[in-house]
Amino acid sequence: MNIFDFTKNFPDETSCILHFKAQREQIGVVCPTCGGTQHYWLKNKLSYECKHCGARQSLRSGTVMEHTKLPFLYWYIAMHFLTISKKSFSSSELQRQLGHKRYQPIWELANKLRDVMGKRDDIYSLSGQIELDNAFIATLIPEVQKNESLKRGAGSQKQSKVVVMTESELVDNPHKGPKAKRVNHIKMQIINDMKADTVTNIVKEQVDSQAELTTDDSTSYKKLGEHVKSHDAQVVKPEDLPKMLPWVHIAIGNVKRLLWDTHHQLKKEYLQ
Repeated sequence: MNIFDFTKNFPDETSCILHFKAQREQIGVVCPTCGGTQHYWLKNKLSYECKHCGARQSLRSGTVMEHTKLPFLYWYIAMHFLTISKKSFSSSELQRQLGHKRYQPIWELANKLRDVMGKRDDIYSLSGQIELDNAFIATLIPEVQKNESLKRGAGSQKQSKVVVMTESELVDNPHKGPKAKRVNHIKMQIINDMKADTVTNIVKEQVDSQAELTTDDSTSYKKLGEHVKSHDAQVVKPEDLPKMLPWVHIAIGNVKRLLWDTHHQLKKEYLQ
Protein backbone atom coordinates (compact mmCIF):
# COMPACT_ATOMS: atom_id res chain seq x y z
CA MET A 1 0.00 0.00 0.00
CA ASN A 2 1.54 3.32 -1.07
CA ILE A 3 1.10 6.60 0.78
CA PHE A 4 -1.81 7.71 -1.41
CA ASP A 5 -3.75 4.49 -0.78
CA PHE A 6 -3.02 4.73 2.93
CA THR A 7 -4.31 8.29 3.30
CA LYS A 8 -7.38 7.37 1.25
CA ASN A 9 -8.20 4.36 3.44
CA PHE A 10 -7.23 5.91 6.78
CA PRO A 11 -7.73 9.68 6.60
CA ASP A 12 -8.60 10.19 10.28
CA GLU A 13 -9.01 8.65 13.73
CA THR A 14 -12.53 7.37 13.07
CA SER A 15 -11.52 5.39 9.98
CA CYS A 16 -8.73 3.70 11.96
CA ILE A 17 -11.06 2.83 14.84
CA LEU A 18 -13.66 1.31 12.52
CA HIS A 19 -11.05 -0.76 10.69
CA PHE A 20 -9.46 -1.95 13.94
CA LYS A 21 -12.90 -2.87 15.35
CA ALA A 22 -13.73 -4.86 12.22
CA GLN A 23 -10.44 -6.76 12.46
CA ARG A 24 -11.02 -7.59 16.13
CA GLU A 25 -14.53 -8.84 15.48
CA GLN A 26 -13.37 -10.92 12.53
CA ILE A 27 -10.94 -12.74 14.84
CA GLY A 28 -13.53 -12.90 17.62
CA VAL A 29 -13.98 -10.95 20.85
CA VAL A 30 -13.87 -13.17 23.94
CA CYS A 31 -14.87 -12.05 27.43
CA PRO A 32 -11.84 -12.36 29.76
CA THR A 33 -14.18 -13.00 32.72
CA CYS A 34 -16.57 -15.72 31.55
CA GLY A 35 -15.32 -16.62 28.07
CA GLY A 36 -18.49 -15.38 26.38
CA THR A 37 -18.38 -14.46 22.72
CA GLN A 38 -21.51 -12.29 22.48
CA HIS A 39 -21.06 -8.60 23.24
CA TYR A 40 -22.74 -5.23 23.05
CA TRP A 41 -20.72 -2.45 21.42
CA LEU A 42 -20.54 0.72 23.54
CA LYS A 43 -19.71 3.33 20.92
CA ASN A 44 -19.16 6.25 23.29
CA LYS A 45 -16.71 4.27 25.42
CA LEU A 46 -15.05 2.31 22.59
CA SER A 47 -15.69 -0.82 24.64
CA TYR A 48 -17.41 -4.20 24.49
CA GLU A 49 -19.86 -5.37 27.17
CA CYS A 50 -20.40 -9.10 27.58
CA LYS A 51 -24.03 -10.12 27.08
CA HIS A 52 -23.61 -12.94 29.59
CA CYS A 53 -21.84 -11.42 32.60
CA GLY A 54 -21.76 -7.70 31.84
CA ALA A 55 -17.96 -7.44 32.03
CA ARG A 56 -16.43 -4.74 29.88
CA GLN A 57 -13.24 -4.57 27.90
CA SER A 58 -11.92 -1.75 25.77
CA LEU A 59 -11.30 -2.00 22.05
CA ARG A 60 -7.57 -2.00 22.79
CA SER A 61 -7.71 -4.80 25.40
CA GLY A 62 -5.66 -7.85 24.55
CA THR A 63 -3.94 -6.13 21.63
CA VAL A 64 -0.62 -4.40 21.06
CA MET A 65 -2.38 -1.11 21.88
CA GLU A 66 -3.43 -2.20 25.37
CA HIS A 67 -2.45 0.20 28.20
CA THR A 68 -1.73 3.04 25.78
CA LYS A 69 -3.60 6.26 25.08
CA LEU A 70 -1.98 7.25 21.80
CA PRO A 71 -4.48 7.80 18.95
CA PHE A 72 -5.33 4.87 16.72
CA LEU A 73 -4.16 7.01 13.80
CA TYR A 74 -0.67 7.15 15.34
CA TRP A 75 -0.55 3.36 15.44
CA TYR A 76 -1.73 3.00 11.86
CA ILE A 77 0.75 5.57 10.58
CA ALA A 78 3.54 3.84 12.51
CA MET A 79 2.59 0.42 11.09
CA HIS A 80 2.61 1.91 7.61
CA PHE A 81 6.03 3.55 7.98
CA LEU A 82 7.60 0.47 9.58
CA THR A 83 6.42 -1.86 6.82
CA ILE A 84 6.32 0.26 3.65
CA SER A 85 10.07 0.16 3.00
CA LYS A 86 12.87 -2.40 3.19
CA LYS A 87 14.83 0.22 5.08
CA SER A 88 14.20 0.72 8.77
CA PHE A 89 12.51 3.73 10.34
CA SER A 90 13.91 5.21 13.55
CA SER A 91 11.71 6.17 16.49
CA SER A 92 13.01 9.74 16.39
CA GLU A 93 12.00 10.08 12.74
CA LEU A 94 8.61 8.57 13.54
CA GLN A 95 8.19 11.12 16.32
CA ARG A 96 9.04 13.91 13.90
CA GLN A 97 6.57 12.67 11.29
CA LEU A 98 3.78 12.37 13.87
CA GLY A 99 4.56 15.76 15.37
CA HIS A 100 4.43 14.36 18.90
CA LYS A 101 6.20 16.36 21.61
CA ARG A 102 7.50 13.47 23.71
CA TYR A 103 9.91 10.83 22.39
CA GLN A 104 9.29 8.07 24.98
CA PRO A 105 5.68 7.16 23.99
CA ILE A 106 6.65 6.93 20.31
CA TRP A 107 9.71 4.85 21.15
CA GLU A 108 7.52 2.45 23.15
CA LEU A 109 4.95 2.31 20.33
CA ALA A 110 7.61 1.41 17.75
CA ASN A 111 9.17 -1.24 19.97
CA LYS A 112 5.81 -2.86 20.68
CA LEU A 113 5.13 -3.10 16.95
CA ARG A 114 8.59 -4.53 16.26
CA ASP A 115 8.08 -7.08 19.03
CA VAL A 116 4.77 -8.21 17.51
CA MET A 117 6.33 -8.42 14.05
CA GLY A 118 9.11 -10.59 15.48
CA LYS A 119 6.62 -12.94 17.14
CA ARG A 120 4.77 -13.25 13.84
CA ASP A 121 7.99 -14.23 12.07
CA ASP A 122 8.76 -16.84 14.75
CA ILE A 123 5.68 -18.78 13.65
CA TYR A 124 7.35 -19.77 10.38
CA SER A 125 10.15 -22.31 9.94
CA LEU A 126 12.79 -22.04 7.25
CA SER A 127 12.77 -24.90 4.75
CA GLY A 128 14.49 -26.03 1.57
CA GLN A 129 18.06 -24.89 1.04
CA ILE A 130 19.42 -22.95 4.02
CA GLU A 131 22.64 -20.99 4.36
CA LEU A 132 23.82 -20.35 7.94
CA ASP A 133 26.62 -18.28 9.40
CA ASN A 134 27.26 -16.03 12.36
CA ALA A 135 27.62 -12.26 12.42
CA PHE A 136 28.92 -9.74 14.93
CA ILE A 137 26.84 -6.56 15.15
CA ALA A 138 28.11 -3.40 16.86
CA THR A 139 26.06 -2.50 19.96
CA LEU A 140 26.58 -0.42 23.08
CA ILE A 141 28.61 -1.95 25.89
CA PRO A 142 26.23 -3.22 28.63
CA GLU A 143 26.33 -1.22 31.88
CA VAL A 144 27.56 -4.23 33.87
CA GLN A 145 30.57 -4.58 31.54
CA LYS A 146 31.60 -0.94 31.21
CA ASN A 147 34.29 -1.22 33.89
CA GLU A 148 35.82 -4.34 32.36
CA SER A 149 38.87 -4.18 30.13
CA LEU A 150 37.82 -4.04 26.49
CA LYS A 151 38.30 -7.29 24.60
CA ARG A 152 39.19 -7.48 20.93
CA GLY A 153 37.71 -9.50 18.10
CA ALA A 154 34.67 -11.75 18.36
CA GLY A 155 34.56 -11.56 22.16
CA SER A 156 34.42 -7.77 22.31
CA GLN A 157 31.79 -6.20 24.57
CA LYS A 158 31.05 -3.83 21.68
CA GLN A 159 29.67 -6.64 19.53
CA SER A 160 26.62 -8.88 19.79
CA LYS A 161 26.65 -12.39 18.35
CA VAL A 162 23.93 -13.22 15.85
CA VAL A 163 23.06 -16.43 13.98
CA VAL A 164 21.95 -15.60 10.42
CA MET A 165 19.94 -18.05 8.29
CA THR A 166 18.65 -17.55 4.75
CA GLU A 167 16.17 -19.72 2.86
CA SER A 168 16.73 -19.87 -0.89
CA GLU A 169 15.57 -21.76 -3.95
CA LEU A 170 17.09 -22.51 -7.34
CA VAL A 171 16.13 -20.25 -10.25
CA ASP A 172 15.97 -21.93 -13.67
CA ASN A 173 16.56 -18.78 -15.71
CA PRO A 174 18.07 -15.97 -13.62
CA HIS A 175 17.43 -12.64 -15.35
CA LYS A 176 20.17 -10.66 -13.67
CA GLY A 177 23.74 -11.69 -12.96
CA PRO A 178 25.18 -15.14 -12.37
CA LYS A 179 23.20 -15.95 -9.19
CA ALA A 180 21.20 -19.15 -9.70
CA LYS A 181 19.39 -18.87 -6.37
CA ARG A 182 16.62 -16.61 -5.12
CA VAL A 183 16.33 -15.79 -1.43
CA ASN A 184 12.93 -16.28 0.21
CA HIS A 185 13.02 -15.74 3.96
CA ILE A 186 15.70 -14.64 6.40
CA LYS A 187 15.97 -15.20 10.15
CA MET A 188 18.43 -13.70 12.60
CA GLN A 189 18.72 -14.66 16.26
CA ILE A 190 20.86 -13.02 18.95
CA ILE A 191 22.86 -15.49 21.04
CA ASN A 192 25.13 -15.15 24.07
CA ASP A 193 27.79 -17.55 22.82
CA MET A 194 28.77 -19.66 19.83
CA LYS A 195 28.66 -23.02 21.61
CA ALA A 196 27.42 -25.95 19.54
CA ASP A 197 24.40 -26.54 21.79
CA THR A 198 23.36 -22.88 21.55
CA VAL A 199 23.41 -22.82 17.74
CA THR A 200 21.82 -26.27 17.52
CA ASN A 201 18.86 -25.18 19.65
CA ILE A 202 18.29 -22.19 17.34
CA VAL A 203 18.25 -24.46 14.29
CA LYS A 204 15.85 -26.90 15.98
CA GLU A 205 13.45 -24.03 16.69
CA GLN A 206 13.71 -22.12 13.42
CA VAL A 207 14.54 -24.66 10.66
CA ASP A 208 12.42 -27.48 9.24
CA SER A 209 13.80 -30.98 9.80
CA GLN A 210 13.80 -31.66 6.02
CA ALA A 211 15.96 -28.63 5.21
CA GLU A 212 19.33 -28.87 3.45
CA LEU A 213 21.86 -26.82 5.42
CA THR A 214 25.13 -25.29 4.22
CA THR A 215 27.71 -23.83 6.64
CA ASP A 216 31.44 -23.56 7.09
CA ASP A 217 33.26 -26.18 9.18
CA SER A 218 33.08 -24.32 12.50
CA THR A 219 32.78 -26.54 15.58
CA SER A 220 29.71 -24.46 16.50
CA TYR A 221 27.84 -26.32 13.74
CA LYS A 222 29.03 -29.88 14.43
CA LYS A 223 25.65 -31.11 15.76
CA LEU A 224 23.40 -29.56 13.12
CA GLY A 225 23.36 -32.63 10.89
CA GLU A 226 21.34 -34.48 13.54
CA HIS A 227 18.36 -32.16 13.08
CA VAL A 228 18.14 -31.52 9.32
CA LYS A 229 17.93 -33.65 6.18
CA SER A 230 21.53 -32.86 5.21
CA HIS A 231 24.36 -30.67 6.44
CA ASP A 232 27.14 -29.60 4.07
CA ALA A 233 29.95 -28.23 6.27
CA GLN A 234 32.61 -26.92 3.90
CA VAL A 235 36.21 -26.09 4.72
CA VAL A 236 36.72 -22.59 3.39
CA LYS A 237 38.98 -19.61 3.96
CA PRO A 238 37.33 -16.68 5.79
CA GLU A 239 37.75 -14.42 2.76
CA ASP A 240 35.88 -16.94 0.59
CA LEU A 241 32.83 -17.24 2.87
CA PRO A 242 30.80 -14.59 0.95
CA LYS A 243 31.19 -16.71 -2.19
CA MET A 244 30.15 -19.95 -0.51
CA LEU A 245 27.32 -18.36 1.51
CA PRO A 246 26.31 -15.41 -0.68
CA TRP A 247 22.81 -14.73 0.62
CA VAL A 248 23.81 -14.88 4.28
CA HIS A 249 26.57 -12.33 3.75
CA ILE A 250 24.37 -10.08 1.63
CA ALA A 251 21.88 -10.13 4.52
CA ILE A 252 24.61 -9.39 7.08
CA GLY A 253 25.94 -6.50 5.01
CA ASN A 254 22.45 -5.06 4.54
CA VAL A 255 21.55 -5.18 8.23
CA LYS A 256 24.85 -3.58 9.27
CA ARG A 257 24.34 -0.71 6.82
CA LEU A 258 20.72 -0.32 7.90
CA LEU A 259 21.62 -0.12 11.59
CA TRP A 260 24.53 2.22 10.92
CA ASP A 261 22.43 4.60 8.81
CA THR A 262 19.21 4.60 10.84
CA HIS A 263 19.80 3.56 14.44
CA HIS A 264 22.57 5.02 16.58
CA GLN A 265 23.96 3.70 19.86
CA LEU A 266 21.81 0.59 19.77
CA LYS A 267 21.61 -1.53 22.91
CA LYS A 268 21.84 -5.31 22.61
CA GLU A 269 18.38 -5.86 24.15
CA TYR A 270 16.78 -3.88 21.30
CA LEU A 271 18.73 -5.52 18.48
CA GLN A 272 16.42 -8.53 18.12
